[in-house]
Amino acid sequence: MSTYRVAQVAAADGRFEIVERQESAPGPGHVRMAVDACGICHSDAVFVGANVPGVSFPLVPGHEIAGRIDAVGEGVDSGWRVGDRVAVGWFGGSCHHCKPCRQGDFVVCENLKVPGWAYDGGFAESVVVPADALARIPDALAAAEAAPLGCAGVTTYNGLRRSAARPGDLVAVLGIGGLGHLGVQYAAAMGFETVAIARGGAKADFAKQLGAHHYVDSTADTSVADALRALGGARVVLATAANSAAITATVEGMVPRGELVVIGADPEPLGISPNQLLMSGRVLRGHPSGTAQDVQDTMEFSLLHGIRPMTEVVPLDQADEAYQKMMSGAARFRMVLANG
Repeated sequence: MSTYRVAQVAAADGRFEIVERQESAPGPGHVRMAVDACGICHSDAVFVGANVPGVSFPLVPGHEIAGRIDAVGEGVDSGWRVGDRVAVGWFGGSCHHCKPCRQGDFVVCENLKVPGWAYDGGFAESVVVPADALARIPDALAAAEAAPLGCAGVTTYNGLRRSAARPGDLVAVLGIGGLGHLGVQYAAAMGFETVAIARGGAKADFAKQLGAHHYVDSTADTSVADALRALGGARVVLATAANSAAITATVEGMVPRGELVVIGADPEPLGISPNQLLMSGRVLRGHPSGTAQDVQDTMEFSLLHGIRPMTEVVPLDQADEAYQKMMSGAARFRMVLANG
């Protein structure tokens, strides 16, 4: 039996170490992937830190996986074959029997299988995944480009396309980091009048390069809400920054019946009063990532519009250094582990 390498942590908040494991055949309904690339997402820290129930150690994180099928288990649809280039994101499979699944809303499955939580993730040379998690990678998209689209990409893309915004509407993207730098590109490509919001004036030129029509410095004397109102008010704010105070500061900058779509995770509560929502009919909602088909849609849209994540690609051997760089906030903007 062949062996493969993984980057694992032995205990909560431990450092990554490279170990060898025995390769296993995929079970019914599963495929085995040779991993070409895997993005490092800030959500990986939730599992590395054992901040959710059901985490077991040693842990192999990674839910932004791109690679090739190298073995197919029993009962897998004949459309998937050895050699197919595929991606797996935060949506790593669903149970098919809970109420949301029976209603076709698989991404909010009550037993959602997130790679690196429900099973070993993509910080590895090989991974076994449920076939319903597979998204087909377009030929022209490199693995290191496709991998981050399985979480950062689909979350921002889906958050915008399922929002209330229509072409020509003013849409603000809060934060231009790992999620936001993609959100700005998607918003502009969808035909929205795009506002990028970030800290400091130095990011204005970069925001314009991403496609933003306007830039708002959240540290300026003019409040974010006032700056948005001066532009006519936002129909939608896509909140990618994991900062509840910054998210809260955008609410009064929305038009009546405006929508605040929250995708940046922060344990601190939002400081929004019911009156801010009631009197203007505003909507506040959280948005999860997307199904395998949504990931595939994201990749195809990205290819069509020339949208790519900005990545720093390093070998699997450097998983610990790459993870620490992501945690420090120094990554620009997605660390990606690559094999081969």
